[in-house]
Amino acid sequence: MGGFFGVVSRRSAVLDTFFGTDYHSHLGTRYGGMAVFDAQEGFRRAIHHIDNSQFRTKFEPDLTEFKGNSAVGCISDADPQPLLVRSHLGIYAITTIGIINNADELIAQYFSDHGHQFMAMSSGKVNATELTAALINEKDDIVTGIRHAQESIEGTMAILVLQRDGTLIAARDLMGRLPVLIGRNADGHCVSFESFAYQKLEYEKAYELGPGEIVQIFTDHYEVLMERREKMKICAFLWAYYGYPNSVYEGVNVEVMRYRNGASMARTEMENGTMPDVDYVAGIPDSGVPHAIGYSNESHKPFARPFVKYTPSWPRSFMPLNQEERNRIAKMKQVPVNELIQGKKILIMDDSIVRGTQLSETVDFLYESGAAEVHMRAACPPLMFKCRFLNFSRAESEMDLLSRRIIQELEGDEGQKHLDEYADRRTERGQCLLKTICGKFGFSSLGYQGIDEMLDAIGLDRDSICTYCWTGKE
Repeated sequence: MGGFFGVVSRRSAVLDTFFGTDYHSHLGTRYGGMAVFDAQEGFRRAIHHIDNSQFRTKFEPDLTEFKGNSAVGCISDADPQPLLVRSHLGIYAITTIGIINNADELIAQYFSDHGHQFMAMSSGKVNATELTAALINEKDDIVTGIRHAQESIEGTMAILVLQRDGTLIAARDLMGRLPVLIGRNADGHCVSFESFAYQKLEYEKAYELGPGEIVQIFTDHYEVLMERREKMKICAFLWAYYGYPNSVYEGVNVEVMRYRNGASMARTEMENGTMPDVDYVAGIPDSGVPHAIGYSNESHKPFARPFVKYTPSWPRSFMPLNQEERNRIAKMKQVPVNELIQGKKILIMDDSIVRGTQLSETVDFLYESGAAEVHMRAACPPLMFKCRFLNFSRAESEMDLLSRRIIQELEGDEGQKHLDEYADRRTERGQCLLKTICGKFGFSSLGYQGIDEMLDAIGLDRDSICTYCWTGKE
């Protein structure tokens, strides 16, 4: 996916932007970028690949070259950014978070006026941030251009612009699927995806943008340039998986939600009489752990860590483009604690089951290490749809999802007409899906969290939360 961070200040913005951006590294590992503006020297920018090296180590050498009281930084899992743009609107730096599903159509429209062009990447595709900037530049001012771009794009687009006057313009996506927050301190303001990023830099919360809201940020104040929209559809997966433990979205902390969610699963199992007799509960690092703690506390089953994740020298396992490499890295990162596995009955909690390939590796090495039983619990319902709004998965189609492949095996095309039943563990088809996956992976038992219970754990108005990847409904 990705994240951004920006600063406008009375003092140098370089270090705050550097550290603030670094605190978004959990959101992606492909590209990192920074752009800094100085009234005398203008813009300076750097972009680095961070596939196999941390953002911090790549950008430390650049810090001595950066100078300015305004800056933006980004972590991107899609295209290199931020970009420097020169147009009739002036020179500005721009970074984005989102996905453009109708890129080819928008490019064709742009090309219909002869003389227009884009810089193509090696794949032949156009950088999504460059395309967004081109849409912005079709209008007579930045704000009207941002709204035009967001309304033209099928998907999601949050935008952060650093202008030549040193101010920032931040725009939350139209449906508020992603968070955008403003922090402040005695010297200025910042813009952030993650709340903890600015808190660690001693900024306090000043404002949280609403869906579609556009705000200009100055050193000593901010101004709303376009009012928020009423309808919001913030992504539920931020709490289930993507969010950092101390992040807060719409007033709901990620770690607290995961405790509640795990506890909810335990209560349901105790009420239904389906809780297995296990030696302890464990979580797949990292985001599965708090769900497991909640389950353990509620069920009074001991919590333990039968394996740990070795991260000092391994990148995040879902990032390599080759599936075989992803599987190998996932396996290499997991180091068993044999004394907690041999002869033990273990209940494992994971945040979700997407493709199932890495989960298979985990189960295999637990049995290979001597586990007597492995019970699996997923902290959200079976994923049935590839996300159309966020770039959080490399799934090329729905058939990359484990649940959809199993349904195809069970009923063929007919089964794809009954996805709502398969997603509901209480139905006959839902139980059939559970049993089939359970048998395929060799689990002693398998359970998924229900969508109602997951939404209860988040605690927001259900109509304000996007659950497309489970329900297929916008």
